[in-house]
Amino acid sequence: MAHPLVELARKTIETYVKERKVIDPPKELTPEMKERAGVFVSIHKRGQLRGCIGTIEPTRPNVAEEVIHNAISAATRDPRFPPVRPDELPDLEIKVDVLTPPEPVHSLDELDPKRYGLIVQSLKHPWKRGLLLPDLPGINTVEEQVYWTRVHKAGITDPDEPVQMFRFEVKRYT
Repeated sequence: MAHPLVELARKTIETYVKERKVIDPPKELTPEMKERAGVFVSIHKRGQLRGCIGTIEPTRPNVAEEVIHNAISAATRDPRFPPVRPDELPDLEIKVDVLTPPEPVHSLDELDPKRYGLIVQSLKHPWKRGLLLPDLPGINTVEEQVYWTRVHKAGITDPDEPVQMFRFEVKRYT
């Protein structure tokens, strides 16, 4: 049995993909659902990423509503993928990451790609911001984590461009 947050994400995705309806949060919220936090919903199909969208900080009244909003976005609005089709639903694996508030990073020694996610933001162009969740396959070193977040997520390709970094932890539900 999947965690209630994952069940909520799955029900949201299935209902939206099949009926184009947004479900209501459960009447009885679990303790995790009542919190306010940033949430990422990741969708995989046969081990391959199929969609991942989230919020760094809370934008909704509670985690349940963050999950509903981000699950729909991950399934239908991730620009890297076409929207999920109804025939794909049985093959989807869903993860929900609930983020701790980001904290500034003053030294690379404070990072650990298995434990902490990373946010990199340009000081010159603040709209250039990227996030990489922790404990991702293929990201094994701090250097890889910083590079991927900076270049691939934030689009900061100038190595001399000054950046600000933040770390966060997640509670990952599968």
